[in-house]
Amino acid sequence: QVQLEESGGGLVQTGGSLRLSCRASGRAFSAYAMGWFRQAPGEEREFVAAYAWTGGTTYTGDSVGGRVTMSGDKAKNTVYLQMDNVTPGDTADYRCAAGDVIAEGGSYSLDPKYWGQGTQVTVSS
Repeated sequence: QVQLEESGGGLVQTGGSLRLSCRASGRAFSAYAMGWFRQAPGEEREFVAAYAWTGGTTYTGDSVGGRVTMSGDKAKNTVYLQMDNVTPGDTADYRCAAGDVIAEGGSYSLDPKYWGQGTQVTVSS
């Protein structure tokens, strides 16, 4: 069993950067990639990015392009996400997830096995 705890989020100004953290606990968390999904009201959930502990590779979703960077601190069981140049379109509930990276037609996503509770991000215009 893996437990995930998010922190960060809140109110961010347009053009600024949002920063989120996700700390894992439980056995074998490093066997999974850790990343983020987001969901805005009335919209479908979409993959944002994921970080693979092996090799330190970041996989990003098509909707966020090159605006996202991720890093991981294994000593703290924590991954970090930074999204730059945010717009009101980035307003959503962001949920941390742990699972397996999957590739589909040149795009990447995460097959989640575990979820965090979510943290709200609001980008002001």
